[in-house]
Amino acid sequence: MTVTIDAQIADVGYAFVRAADVRAALAASGSLSDWPAFAESWNHLDVDTYLAERARYRRRRFAPYRADAGGAIERQPHQPHYQHVDYNRLFGGVERWFSPIDSNVGDGPVMTTILRFCTRLFGSLAPDVASWRVEVHQFRIEARSDLAGEPTPEGVHRDGVDFVLVLLVDRDNIVSGTTTVYDGEGRPLGSFTLTEPFDAALVDDRRVSHGVTPVSPLDPSRAGHRDVLVVTFRRAD
Repeated sequence: MTVTIDAQIADVGYAFVRAADVRAALAASGSLSDWPAFAESWNHLDVDTYLAERARYRRRRFAPYRADAGGAIERQPHQPHYQHVDYNRLFGGVERWFSPIDSNVGDGPVMTTILRFCTRLFGSLAPDVASWRVEVHQFRIEARSDLAGEPTPEGVHRDGVDFVLVLLVDRDNIVSGTTTVYDGEGRPLGSFTLTEPFDAALVDDRRVSHGVTPVSPLDPSRAGHRDVLVVTFRRAD
């Protein structure tokens, strides 16, 4: 690439990176040998019961980690996911308990590689950080003919962390799902759609906000879905 991922993020606050470049960057950080099993695990997520009963189109699992600048990555005991009301107007201020990411996935080669890649990348953008609190979310947004799926039901938002990776794992029978990134004044900086496994968005959450449009089935006779891995990094020191 003529412009590095970290330079793009430093310049405008985010980077949209196509699958081939993401895959190459990840492969330089470790193994992707269990990708088929990693991707298949999205078929075993639990319904997000914090959404309204009629709007249960989201499935997810969750895991917290700790990563340090020296490269050590350690999964933490299972705990709730919490966001301040300033960052999540729907669910802020609530401790939300989600099923843990399966250990075969959470401790496997792909996850380890992704976390190692993020630690190096985000560490280069914040070299003063010695230790990170990392949260990993598996999301499946389902699209049905009677109900569009909302990847960001909270609307345009920040996550209340330092950096975010959104990695597309699978996209089946859906239209839309377009991400728009906004500056601190709410002006759009750019829009893009994750369409191929390994397409990724990387965001400096301190500087920009983002939102994703609802997804609907391309073929209304069957359901569709959008599977992503979201990884957030927040300084722990």
